[in-house]
Amino acid sequence: MISIKSKEEIVTLREGGKRLASILSRVVEAVRHGVPSLELDALARRLIAEGGDTPSFLNYQGKGDKKKFPSALCVSVNEEVVHGVPSAEKILQEGDIVGVDLGLFHKGLCTDAAITVPVGEISEESRKLLEVTKQALARGVAAARTGATIGDIGYAVESFVKSQSNFGIVRALSGHGVGYAVHEEPFVPNYGKQGEGIKLEAGMVLAIEPMLTLGGEKVVISHDGFAFRTKDGSRSAHFEHTIAITENEVEVLTRC
Repeated sequence: MISIKSKEEIVTLREGGKRLASILSRVVEAVRHGVPSLELDALARRLIAEGGDTPSFLNYQGKGDKKKFPSALCVSVNEEVVHGVPSAEKILQEGDIVGVDLGLFHKGLCTDAAITVPVGEISEESRKLLEVTKQALARGVAAARTGATIGDIGYAVESFVKSQSNFGIVRALSGHGVGYAVHEEPFVPNYGKQGEGIKLEAGMVLAIEPMLTLGGEKVVISHDGFAFRTKDGSRSAHFEHTIAITENEVEVLTRC
């Protein structure tokens, strides 16, 4: 069932979103050559705890997951699309692209955001991948408004990506409702047809998250059972915001 958040709950989500965005910015500042990804996770945990909040990914076990996620932060490098597990052995290298994805509970309500960033100098192909994915998120957010549909969001993302590049759009993964839990209904695919799907109402809170690749759209699960990576080994980028649908506009809750 799709949940509708009250105005008071959206105030709380707004507070949590600002905290999340600030923490994610601090994590991004720490991304550089030679840094073990586990250090990024430790930083995120410390900053969340200092604010009195709770990481929403740590020990999360979704439907179909065989075990609990072991980290507060997802760190997905190069061909990893989402849900990359930080470790002391996963060390960032010059030329990598790194997706950092974070969620937190503030006063019992959850927000979720992600950004993909370069480690030093990256190829022009990778740079364009990051830019188009970031812009695709902006197009998806702009399409989300009262009276529009889930299909309108997917269409906005898909049509923009097709107009800009031959990048693959990951279809097996999607955005989702968020707020009371990490994942709620509805699913928010990054493709679709205008006017189709669930109609958006004031009070809906959604995580919109385009995931693009330099190759094909197919993904597989890594040996650790958590990370999705591209089947063809191509690089992937991921950008995400939590948004609230209001009567008059869409509000991005996780913008700095």
